[in-house]
Amino acid sequence: MDMIFRPCPLCGSADTRKIFAEANFDISRLDSFAFASRKTPEYMHYRLIECPVCDLLYADPLPCEDYLTEGYGDASYDSGIEAQCAAATYADLLSRFISQLPERLGALDIGAGDGAFLEYLQIHGFYQIVGVEPSRAPIAAARTDIRPLIREGNFKCEDYVSESFSLVTCFQTLEHLYDPLAMARSAYQLLKPGGAAFIVCHNRRALPAQLLGRKSPIYDIEHLQLFSPSSARFLLEQTGFSNIMLMNVVNRYPIRYWLRLLPLSSAAKRLLITTLDRIGIGGWYLSIPVGNIGVVGFKPKKLTATA
Repeated sequence: MDMIFRPCPLCGSADTRKIFAEANFDISRLDSFAFASRKTPEYMHYRLIECPVCDLLYADPLPCEDYLTEGYGDASYDSGIEAQCAAATYADLLSRFISQLPERLGALDIGAGDGAFLEYLQIHGFYQIVGVEPSRAPIAAARTDIRPLIREGNFKCEDYVSESFSLVTCFQTLEHLYDPLAMARSAYQLLKPGGAAFIVCHNRRALPAQLLGRKSPIYDIEHLQLFSPSSARFLLEQTGFSNIMLMNVVNRYPIRYWLRLLPLSSAAKRLLITTLDRIGIGGWYLSIPVGNIGVVGFKPKKLTATA
């Protein structure tokens, strides 16, 4: 696994003096779920640098892009229930600003997984919908009528027509991207004037992350950078978005999923989950504000010429 050094991927600062955490990973411990969504955390991470300019926390050095592309392509998938839960949460957030969109023609979901959110886009009246997903396993698990809407592979701006989407979404994917700034610029290019980029990401400044420290599941071998409210806003401002709004996200998942994220031994987690399933409450749903944030930015409408 070749490692590559880089400056801050958001603002370009080369000031790496503030080391948040030294590297802590062992690639021999990585299995087929290492690059899967909503996995049981291994509590491993690369060296993390805290940018003094934009407040981004980023991995430096990090693996070469080809290694990560292969890892995501081959990743296993077993989180269909959790994907549906997350999609319902994001759809509720979408309803807060959907009326501000110019129309519902064209929607792109970057990191679509099994297409759970594409189903909600259809429910909300969007058409000409497309998702892009680098992992094969979640696409195979997609609903048969949704699967044709998902393109396999990494997101590439040139695969789409400029100003052809009213909405571009990217949920819990920004942390995984080699170049998050390029993704935001691409979203801006692909959006129609008045269209919106809608992002959900981890908030490294949130109370749960502060309390758990490096035992928080957000510090993960998958995550190449982690945002705060200020760095998330900075990302969209840097790429020309306006009317930026931040929303707190309250996630709703089965109790057994929440237990998988706790900083306990694997044996302790299995025992807890088995016990709760045996008494019939492991599948109960619980809503918790674990510190994710929703960020929305609008592409300015074009000014009309006046006489």
